[in-house]
Amino acid sequence: MADVIEQCAALPQREFHTGEVILEEGKRSGLLYVLASGSVEVLKGDLQVATVDTPGAFFGEVSALLDMPHMATVRALTDATLFVATDSQAFLDAHQEIALSLARLLAKRLHSVTTYLVDLKRQFEDHDNHLSIVDEVLETLVHHQGVESEPGSDRCPDPKVE
Repeated sequence: MADVIEQCAALPQREFHTGEVILEEGKRSGLLYVLASGSVEVLKGDLQVATVDTPGAFFGEVSALLDMPHMATVRALTDATLFVATDSQAFLDAHQEIALSLARLLAKRLHSVTTYLVDLKRQFEDHDNHLSIVDEVLETLVHHQGVESEPGSDRCPDPKVE
């Protein structure tokens, strides 16, 4: 991640105080953030899904790449400094090393999710309940590239997405 920090050195930095929201779920900002220092939490609704204190960590990358609202809220757990790319597309075009690091990160996340879903499928393949849709989700992840999807579900739509 040190290489990412070096590549971001020319970007403006923004300071966030403890408790301050950096990105808000369901909102669009067009910004790509890179953690320089401090600690942040990632929230989906009111559920904390991660804490991050690794310099070089990205935030807002999915929203920036797909031109969609943010999937989660990011909030400072401590005072934090983040690099901010106001034109994320131009920044990634100009910094291919960072774009490749981001692609690797997203590929690792996809691999983790796919592995988890395969494990769920194995555990619940004999059950005749809502977990049987895991097969459909896996099929979509593996074969339906480029298909648009909407967050949430018919049962529980995502109220944060505009």
